[in-house]
Amino acid sequence: MKLGWRVWLLIIVLLLSLLAIKPSFESGVVVKSVEKNSSAFNEGLRAGEIIISLNNQKVENKEAYSQILDTILVENETKRLDIQTKKNEYTLFIDQAPNITIENIPRTKIQTGLDLQGGARALVQPDVPISDKELEELVQISTNRFNVFGLSDVKIKGVSDLEGNKFMLIEVAGATPANLQELVAQQGKFEARIGNLTVFEGGKKDVSDVCRNDATCATITACNPDQQGGYMCEFRFTVYLTEEAAKKHAEITKNIPVDETGRYLSQKLDLLVDNNLVDSLLISVDLKGQVATQFSIQGPGTGKTQEEALTNAKENMKKLQTVLITGSLPYKLNIVKLDTISSTLGSQFTYLLLLAGISSILVVSIIIFVRYRKIKASLALLLTSFSEIIIILGVASFINWNLDLPSIAGILATIGTGVDSQIVILDETRRGVQIGMKERIKRALFIIFAAYATAAASLLPLGWAGAGLFKGFAITTFIGITAGVLISRPAFAEIIRKIEEQ
Repeated sequence: MKLGWRVWLLIIVLLLSLLAIKPSFESGVVVKSVEKNSSAFNEGLRAGEIIISLNNQKVENKEAYSQILDTILVENETKRLDIQTKKNEYTLFIDQAPNITIENIPRTKIQTGLDLQGGARALVQPDVPISDKELEELVQISTNRFNVFGLSDVKIKGVSDLEGNKFMLIEVAGATPANLQELVAQQGKFEARIGNLTVFEGGKKDVSDVCRNDATCATITACNPDQQGGYMCEFRFTVYLTEEAAKKHAEITKNIPVDETGRYLSQKLDLLVDNNLVDSLLISVDLKGQVATQFSIQGPGTGKTQEEALTNAKENMKKLQTVLITGSLPYKLNIVKLDTISSTLGSQFTYLLLLAGISSILVVSIIIFVRYRKIKASLALLLTSFSEIIIILGVASFINWNLDLPSIAGILATIGTGVDSQIVILDETRRGVQIGMKERIKRALFIIFAAYATAAASLLPLGWAGAGLFKGFAITTFIGITAGVLISRPAFAEIIRKIEEQ
């Protein structure tokens, strides 16, 4: 049977989808984070590297990593640990597990959401109505605040419902609802201290403005090699204090001596959020005892390479700029919804959903065979249904879309609409002998396209319904039915036409 261009198009899209999914069968574990100033960090180990062996013992997965470490650290004494990654080899001398977090290497590029990873999620709403710009600022401040607390895998985004109410959706992998509730409930407090004296606090009371996104007053000033064999970059940006805060700063600094360099005061400016030290910054000697509403804050960024140090310096500068604008959340947040899901429950639920979907496809194929007595038509239905799933996963991988439980439900909905469309094609090809096969196929595709237009229009509001919690369902369903109408279902119609003509 000669294949038409529609079938070739389906084959090409399937191959591209598989390339986007990029199945992986390599062994090892990927480093998710390395605690700063730990022995592993100082040796140069960084997030993203893949550990393949410990002391020449092959690391297949997380379980093997833990077992090998337990064997090495069986006695409470300092041991040598040789960490072999795909990039380099690192030697540590430790008496406990290194301060790093690891995960199994993803088997595909498909990204999963919190529903499948496990963790806590909170939908919070400010106690006063806010604009889109204020919501964006709240998300930025909240993101910085969670970073200050040292949490990893935090996703914070602004969402709104159909009535225009603004919310903030916070997802923290590996956290409990109690942890998340505690962090959200506290507004936070920013302080700049010299010794035990508070110089100024975050917010408009003391800080009138902070230079951002302007190279004339916020920039990286230098990047040079450091004594540890890496690099250190220095950033500097301008802060504008209110008159009252400037007078207080002058009173505190007038009696502080200058350090041995002659460039800075001997005491540093400590930045704290909720009494947790964020950073300690040098104070220029020009500010000693001066009522200055404008002064520069500078700080470092370090890294194994110059590029890494530059990136770290930019991140540190952005974090401090945000903290100085307001160290506390500008609004009291009310928790609208707080829930959790274990990764085990999520994976089991996903497994059952996919099993149900595959089973339904097989049952429908059997019914199609019983009704139409054509094994080729049943196999074509199976091929088309599975191809739509692969295309959805391929597109999701390409756009880095996180698949969550609503997304899985969207995939199942696509399977259902796809089967309906294929039955329409099969029925149309077997009736109306007074018209040609091509005309019958066109009539079937017209019915399918009309149904698609209705479904696509109904999916648009779901992107905002429930404060965006149904967006995963809307996006995956839209991707699936669009790929079906434009690619897989015309290819199915082409295959059925060839079968009927034979």
